Amino acid sequence: MRPSGRQLDELRAVRIEAGVLRHAEGSCRIVMGGTEVLCAATIEDKPPAFLRGTGLGWVTAEYGMLPRATQTRTRREAAAGRQQGRTIEIQRLIGRALRAGVDRAALGERQIVIDCDVISADGGTRCAAITGGWVALRMAASRLMAARLVTSDPILDHVAAVSCGIYAGQALVDLDYAEDSAAGVDGNFVMTGAGRLVEVQGSAEGATFGRDDLDRLLGLAAGGVAALVAAQKAAL
Repeated sequence: MRPSGRQLDELRAVRIEAGVLRHAEGSCRIVMGGTEVLCAATIEDKPPAFLRGTGLGWVTAEYGMLPRATQTRTRREAAAGRQQGRTIEIQRLIGRALRAGVDRAALGERQIVIDCDVISADGGTRCAAITGGWVALRMAASRLMAARLVTSDPILDHVAAVSCGIYAGQALVDLDYAEDSAAGVDGNFVMTGAGRLVEVQGSAEGATFGRDDLDRLLGLAAGGVAALVAAQKAAL
C-alpha cells in the first residue's frame, strides 16, 4: 500500500492552468499533488552566440525553488552567490527535454527561455517543470505563428515527464516525497506525446534492480506521460 493510498499506476491529481502571467509570452501553473510549479516562456529575438549565423533557434531553461517551497527554509541561491549543482543539473535536463519537441530550424534564430519556479515541493519537481514548461513553450510558439514570425509550427510534439520508482518492493508511478525519500529505485522518464523516449534517469538508491524491473517502470511511465499529455491538451 502506498502512503498516499493511490494505486500503483495512479498519478496524483494534476491541474494545469494556462496563461497565469500577464506579461510572459506563455505561462502556466502546474499542480501535481503537493508539488506546484510556475512556468513562464520568454521569446528573445536573438539566439545564443554559438548559434549565430546557423539559422537554428534554441530553447533553454532556468529552474529555482522558493525558500519555503520545502518544510524548512532553503536559502536563496542568489544570496549564496552561486547556483547549486542540483539546480544546474535540473535546468539542463528541462532544456534538453523541451528541445526534443522543437524543430529548431523552424524556430529560426531566436531563443525561448523557460523559467520554472517551484512554489511547493512534494516530489517530482523536475518532472512537473518539464510538463508545465512545455505548455508555456507551446503558447510562446503559437504567438510566433500568430505574428507570422515563423513560417511553420516549430513544435513537433508534446513533451512530458513523470517519476517512477520501486517502493517497498513495488513499482509505482509519480512518487511523492514520502515515497521518493524511501524508494529503493528512483527514476525520471521524459517522453514525447508519441511515446518516444527523450531521457531516462534512474538509480538504485537501495538494492540493485533488474531488466524486468526497468520494463515495469517504463510501462508505468508510458501510462503516466499519456495522462499528462492529455492534461496539457486540456489546458490549452
